[in-house]
Amino acid sequence: TGYRRLRKNSSKDSGRGDSLSDNGDVVRTVVPPTSPKGKLLNRRSKMGKGRGLPKKGGAGGKGVWGSPGEVYGEDEVDVKDPNYDAEQENCVYETVVLPLDDETFEKTVTPIVQEYFEHGDANEVAELLAELNLGSMRGDVPMLAVSLALEAKASHRELTSRLLSELCGCVLTAGDVEASFHKLLKELPDLVLDTPGAPQMLGQFIARAVADNILPKSFIDGYKGRVDCEYARAALDRAAVLLRMSRWTGLRIDSLWGSGGGQRPVNQLIKEVNLLLKEFLLSGDTVEAERCLRELEVPHFHHEFVYEAVIMVLESKGDRTLQMILQLLKSLCASTVITVDQLRRGFERVYLDMADLSIDVPCAYSLLEQFVDRTEKSLVEGSPIMYPNELTSFCSVSVRGRKRFISEGDGGRLKLSSY
Repeated sequence: TGYRRLRKNSSKDSGRGDSLSDNGDVVRTVVPPTSPKGKLLNRRSKMGKGRGLPKKGGAGGKGVWGSPGEVYGEDEVDVKDPNYDAEQENCVYETVVLPLDDETFEKTVTPIVQEYFEHGDANEVAELLAELNLGSMRGDVPMLAVSLALEAKASHRELTSRLLSELCGCVLTAGDVEASFHKLLKELPDLVLDTPGAPQMLGQFIARAVADNILPKSFIDGYKGRVDCEYARAALDRAAVLLRMSRWTGLRIDSLWGSGGGQRPVNQLIKEVNLLLKEFLLSGDTVEAERCLRELEVPHFHHEFVYEAVIMVLESKGDRTLQMILQLLKSLCASTVITVDQLRRGFERVYLDMADLSIDVPCAYSLLEQFVDRTEKSLVEGSPIMYPNELTSFCSVSVRGRKRFISEGDGGRLKLSSY
């Protein structure tokens, strides 16, 4: 009865499931292999929880919205619900923008127009105005834009004319534009107090609007014999003259305001600067010269003004031109129309061209040194922005080591021996 038990050590065959029967025979049983791959595919929970069954559809659970493509049904309102309210069923909410009144209209639209003067994008203005509920104030948009442009620069008035042409049709109607110009003509006596040239400028706006086909041609004819205000009469006469000149002489109304300084060709700017200086030498009006220079709207190009002024001094005969240009530069620097940087760049350009200038003006070097010295003394006394020796130190470096072939102190006589 003593059975002999077979004890097997760990070996490569230990996993085969061999055992002994009652009579001592070896019985082989098949045991599924346990490989690493089988462990990866095992669905049994590794946390010791669950029955090892697969998930229902592979979706759901914490932080999961559901399986892809799953559509949830709409929540139905239960009439028997104690919180049921019949007035809240199937409600659609819309954003309502209140119409603008006189005060809010000016506060809202004025910044839009002023920003347009900086970027010049009419489409952006149209989008901003479309978001507002202008209501009855829609016809006041052209009036406000023109009123702001009357106090601005010529380039801003050109932008305003373009803006009215762009807005007419998408935001404004022809009737809105016409009503605005009627109101502007009535308010001219008040506009003249702030802008004395308002009648002439409003006449140009009217002529430009007629040329752009946003104002009917009968607008001016409708006022004939029915105008009592002298300012309105002057504006209408100005518009009629411009339209008549465009038909007879081919005057381009679309270029009535001109273009901004940065958009003009350089050759045109140089011609206007030369014309400005020549008119100043004839009239001697410093205030008018300053106004004309401001209207050019080219503060980055003022070095050209200084350059041309110094060239005129070198090419002139006598002391009158030197005194007048010196007085003009002193006035422009004192009013900060011309900065020290632009003044210095203008003199620097003159020194760079001295090799060519000395051919036509033999005494150009000595004249320029004298003019620089007098200019610096005058500017230091009249303006605190100029430091002593700021120009002369630069000029001494620019002309250092130059060779003189002409006796500049003896009336320009040639030297017999070079040195």
